[in-house]
Amino acid sequence: MTLPNSNIDSKLSAPIDLGRVRQLFARPHKLVESEFLRREISARMQERLALVKITPQHILDAGCGAGADVLPLQKRFPSAQVLGIDAAAAMVNVARTSQTAARSSLNKLVAQWLPVRQSGAALICGDFARLPLAKQAVDLVWSNLAVHWHPSPDQVFAEWRRVLRVDGLLMFSCFGPDTFKELREAFGSTELSPHVLPFVDMHDFGDMLVEAGFSTPVMDMETLTVTYQTVDKLLADVRALGGNPLATRRPTLTGRRRWQQMIDRLEQSRRPDGTIALTFEVIYGHAFRPAPRTTARGESVIRLDFPKRQ
Repeated sequence: MTLPNSNIDSKLSAPIDLGRVRQLFARPHKLVESEFLRREISARMQERLALVKITPQHILDAGCGAGADVLPLQKRFPSAQVLGIDAAAAMVNVARTSQTAARSSLNKLVAQWLPVRQSGAALICGDFARLPLAKQAVDLVWSNLAVHWHPSPDQVFAEWRRVLRVDGLLMFSCFGPDTFKELREAFGSTELSPHVLPFVDMHDFGDMLVEAGFSTPVMDMETLTVTYQTVDKLLADVRALGGNPLATRRPTLTGRRRWQQMIDRLEQSRRPDGTIALTFEVIYGHAFRPAPRTTARGESVIRLDFPKRQ
């Protein structure tokens, strides 16, 4: 679907209203039903992370939500301090409550056998595109299904590079253009006003990483299909995954006739088994912050890697 604003740079995201994003994620109980997808993608990210040999001491979970990725990161890197940041204060509060409960349970049961820092993670409310961190403060930036909610992911990547130490790793996941394509097509048949984000292409993300100063970014993509028995459940999950934060969204509710037309289109797309499919294009990316090639005064830096003595 073509957005009404044709001046948008194709390499950037849609005209997303960040205030609206915070509102949509301000009711954590509304998001619980979609947590299955976040956990599945997080697990797949962890599999990729296991292939990278790093021992970070400071980890940033950017867009940490309710903090579900914090404990797995602490378990994988028991000596590291984890910082979680999210723009929705309600989500951070849930993360803090969950962490307190989990830490209490560990203390009572088997904390002495689990290699997890008992100090827990630091959790703050803030903008992951304007981090309250010094330069080169962390060794790993982790972000699960968050960067696509920002209107300028290129600026986000530049900020994440700023806080990463040399040879630090960025690992993230986000939705790609085919996500919600069935819903986009159903709405597209009834009106021009966009109801679904036109998610950024994987190759554009790769270009942004290079432009931000990351080295040899690795991007890959997979398509996941979730099936539903009812349209209501499908729409509930879409809302739970973030809904529609577009600044160009309709200022009023969709009319009853057009809404019914959209539902009819989804009903007509039922598969032979009677279910309705919803597509998720999931993009995975990781890249390292390279050593600088010049000093602050513009002098070239030459790295000499001498062979080790036998």
